Amino acid sequence: MSHRHFLIHKPYGYLSQFIYELKRTKKLLGELYDFPVGTMAIGRLDEDSEGLLILTTDGMMSEVVRSKKVEKEYYAQVDGIITQQAVDQLQNGVLIGFKGTKYKTIKCQAKLIDDPNFPLRSQKIRDERHGPTSWVSIKLTEGKFRQVRKMTSAVGFPTLRLVRVRIGNFHLANLQSGEVMEIESVLGV
Repeated sequence: MSHRHFLIHKPYGYLSQFIYELKRTKKLLGELYDFPVGTMAIGRLDEDSEGLLILTTDGMMSEVVRSKKVEKEYYAQVDGIITQQAVDQLQNGVLIGFKGTKYKTIKCQAKLIDDPNFPLRSQKIRDERHGPTSWVSIKLTEGKFRQVRKMTSAVGFPTLRLVRVRIGNFHLANLQSGEVMEIESVLGV
């Protein structure tokens, strides 16, 4: 059987799944493209997050991509002008809540970045009168539930917008929100 693989720019407000058993009020990725039966997301982005997802019909590839060997990069817009001290804390690992206990994140790369000029989100983040925001790039090899949001909050700068821009060697690049691109293989991660 020949498997198919896709990159998608997951829009804000969509769930990273294809089937919703209960009364359906949420938007699903399957509404954006005619994916083959058995397509699944490798890793997830929560409903409020945007950016790059890899989709595949090959369940065996999921473990390869989700392994700690594959780096993921996120751009987080945070509340306030993030300080170098906070960025240093992110790099050295911070305590976050995970499964009812405290967990120290592993060391990662983090840096302040210029506004990446993403298109406006379908739902406005907030009004400028509520103060300044800044952007930080965070590169992780682990992926705990809502990890980036918990990390920025732990250093005093809650995440307002989160966009995954890279998984391994795959980049969000010019994919527009909701756009899907079929790829030959996910082995290049």
